[in-house]
Amino acid sequence: MDLYYEVSGEGKPVILLHSGGADLRDWTFVTPILAKHYQVIAFDGRGCGKSPSPTETANYVDDLLSVMDHFQLDEATLVGHSIGGRIATEFALAYPQRVSKLVLIAPDLSGYTFSKPFTEWMQTIQAAAPDVDRMLELSLSSCSYRVVMASPQKDLMVEMTKHNIAKMFEWATWESVWPQPPAIERLGDLADKTCFLLGKEDAPDLHRIAEHFQQVLPEHRVIEITGADHKPTLTHPEEIARAITEFLED
Repeated sequence: MDLYYEVSGEGKPVILLHSGGADLRDWTFVTPILAKHYQVIAFDGRGCGKSPSPTETANYVDDLLSVMDHFQLDEATLVGHSIGGRIATEFALAYPQRVSKLVLIAPDLSGYTFSKPFTEWMQTIQAAAPDVDRMLELSLSSCSYRVVMASPQKDLMVEMTKHNIAKMFEWATWESVWPQPPAIERLGDLADKTCFLLGKEDAPDLHRIAEHFQQVLPEHRVIEITGADHKPTLTHPEEIARAITEFLED
């Protein structure tokens, strides 16, 4: 297993999967709180942070499986943020016996069609390549980040995002492979062991994904975090950690 990871605490295993354009620093403030009660495993996804860049089409679900096998875990709680939530969802659908509980923080969802404004914003960022500073400026100007960019965590957000945008140009390919059919068509297969967290100030698309989850899985827990955007992990770690702990102990 060649991915970079950090382990904190002891107890039931909790694996943290960070958001896009980020690395395990996404969990800087959440990990110490959870580590008081659990064994917390945070790792840098392939091509992010200190992990190696993809040399071929990335399979993030297989990477998560390799993490679990490396630690010889029969099962674990998965906590996924943004694309980390997409990975966690796909893994839970592919290997339900390996997931004790699933916590999704503003997750991406395979098969979901993003709105025109969101798609155009992403295309504008991509069109600015390879100008890392311009890509960074466009990325962090989104309303999805207005809370974190006005917070004491702004410098960490800027540093982490710039590092990971620059690292993308070291990748041999930006292609990735995902299980089929898309997860949006299979959400009903998720067991009633899912908790959904979302900042009230996050983008409309993320709220629509939350609504879709709720329609398909009305029994799963949904928690909105007041005053948070797409980075509640950095700005509201106490609420995030408390929600996770209460869900795990329920």
